[in-house]
Amino acid sequence: MNLRPRVRNEPEIMLIPLIDILLMLLIFFMLATTFKHTADISINLPEASQQKLPETEAKTLDITIDEEGNFYVNRQEVVNREVNTVKRALEKVSGGDKEMIVVINADAKTPTQAVVTAMDAARQTGLVHITIAAQWEGKETAP
Repeated sequence: MNLRPRVRNEPEIMLIPLIDILLMLLIFFMLATTFKHTADISINLPEASQQKLPETEAKTLDITIDEEGNFYVNRQEVVNREVNTVKRALEKVSGGDKEMIVVINADAKTPTQAVVTAMDAARQTGLVHITIAAQWEGKETAP
């Protein structure tokens, strides 16, 4: 008969496999998450009548001008407001493609000179297909 007390092994939590599983879950959720690109630049577009434009397959180049007159070419801020700087930014983004459609998104309170500067820079670059974005009457965002 064995009268010695039994030595019980204390249960232990294995931390290394637990950390591995947590890291794998973290990586899975990071890769599975879709990041919604919200508007970084807040502008209020002027209003225009509701009219559908023909659908085209052409590439577009966006010039955004905020209320203070700062320029953004395809959501990248331009260093200053000079026409030559905007022109260089357009040349860089267009890559020499003269058939691109330039869409000017100007805030309703943007100075007219900023819009004219954007149009002039596009023309000097050789981009002649220019349109100005506006919101439909009674709508808060452009279609």
